[in-house]
Amino acid sequence: MIEPGDHRLRQREYLLQISRALTAQLDLVSVLSLVIGYAVEMTAGTSGLIALYDEDSSDELRIRASARLSREDWPAFARLLKLPLGDLPRRGEAILRDVADDTGLTLRQMIALPLTLRDTPVGVIYVFRAALNVAFSADDRQVLQDFADQAAIAVSNARLYQSVLREKQRLDATIEQSADGVMIIDSRWRITTFNKAMEQLTGWPREEAIGRPCAEILGIQNPQGANICLVDCPLQRLPFAANPVVEGRLLTRDGRELYVQSRYAPQRGAKGQFLGAIANVRDITAQKQDEELQSTFISVISHELKTPVSIIKGFAGTLQRDDATFSAEQYREGLGVIEEEADRLARQIQDLLDVSRLTAGGIRLDMADFPLHALAADVVRALAPSAGERFEFELRFPDDMPPVHGDYERARQVLVNLVSNAIKYSPEGGKIRVGGWPEGDFAVCYVADQGVGIAPEEHEAIFRRFYRIDNRLRRETQGSGLGLYLTRAIVEAHGGRIWVESQVGKGARFVFTLPMGRRQLTD
Repeated sequence: MIEPGDHRLRQREYLLQISRALTAQLDLVSVLSLVIGYAVEMTAGTSGLIALYDEDSSDELRIRASARLSREDWPAFARLLKLPLGDLPRRGEAILRDVADDTGLTLRQMIALPLTLRDTPVGVIYVFRAALNVAFSADDRQVLQDFADQAAIAVSNARLYQSVLREKQRLDATIEQSADGVMIIDSRWRITTFNKAMEQLTGWPREEAIGRPCAEILGIQNPQGANICLVDCPLQRLPFAANPVVEGRLLTRDGRELYVQSRYAPQRGAKGQFLGAIANVRDITAQKQDEELQSTFISVISHELKTPVSIIKGFAGTLQRDDATFSAEQYREGLGVIEEEADRLARQIQDLLDVSRLTAGGIRLDMADFPLHALAADVVRALAPSAGERFEFELRFPDDMPPVHGDYERARQVLVNLVSNAIKYSPEGGKIRVGGWPEGDFAVCYVADQGVGIAPEEHEAIFRRFYRIDNRLRRETQGSGLGLYLTRAIVEAHGGRIWVESQVGKGARFVFTLPMGRRQLTD
């Protein structure tokens, strides 16, 4: 028999071991198994169990750990768990006998104490004995209460840990799924978190980026080419900003050149010392390109609009001079120039109006069937005289070319833009071919020239608003960078598509599709 002094010593040792276990691990079941095992031993019990209330329900107990009981026996204790502790002296023995009959266990005595933490019920600890000759004493109850207190602490710690873990998992998932690049840096400026968007943005694999200095991975450059993170770190500028922002050029690891914006949320100590930061990085290359294009457009369009106005004003003022005499031929030439420049001005204004309509919600189409080959011939007849003798025009449509279904004036605008560009960007002249053929539910039409051509990397960019190819002809030819943008918008409004086939120095072939006429589709 254990002496009282030895009993208390072993109790303190067991409680110390449980305390160490609480600090060493946060696995709830492991700690609860340790608690109930020692509790059974210290109270000379035969077996025992710990049942906890579910976090979302304070009414239902569920067994979480046991000592000297098989998991197969747990369901037999369900009636016991439903019995309030206050009813145990009156009804507990009868239920315990039923459990013993169901399981074949020898269960003759029981002691149960609640697990509470800050007056909140957490669960119940039960210890059973097989003998009847020695009843549970007040000391046994006190011992069990000490272990119950330890179990309550274990439950609280484990649930708090699980709550923090779930929150971290949610935060990690949010960061990982963010469309923007997100990285977290520590107090030594080393990367600790690096999401998938950052991998795609920088070209750095996460495994290689984590642990490296942020300035090495996100070396944003200023206009002079210096690494902002090294020469002017936004997190070290005085006075400290709450959420500093930097923008600049980024050369990715896989050779791309981007323009990025990085927003920082720094953490600082009581004395302003840097503790770490979250960086939210966004690719704003397209936005910057649009800003640059719009800036270019403003300067170009102001020039394009001023030029015809200046010419009209100049010729009108000249023709009105009282001190000059002009022949009828000179008057006709002057008035012809005024009319030509007025038409040019009207076209430019119409382009701006069309762009405005596109921004507001699209182009309105007046749909009807018409012969595409006849429209192409009309456009060539209208533009050929102004092109000069350096050009030869050729129409290539089959004799039985069926009609297309679309807006005649908008289709004419498409062909005028494409043929005009073919003339404009063929300084040496040459042959310009306009042709087409039926293909399924669409008519395919093309305009081909023998001009300067277009580099493959600019095949998509030329259809962007305000974009103009950067070459010598761009500086020598007129244009606002809206023609091909409107051309694509018109074609796509018809349900068609447009693309270019070209190489530098080998001319260009613009191809677009329009829906076939209704008569053709119903044949």
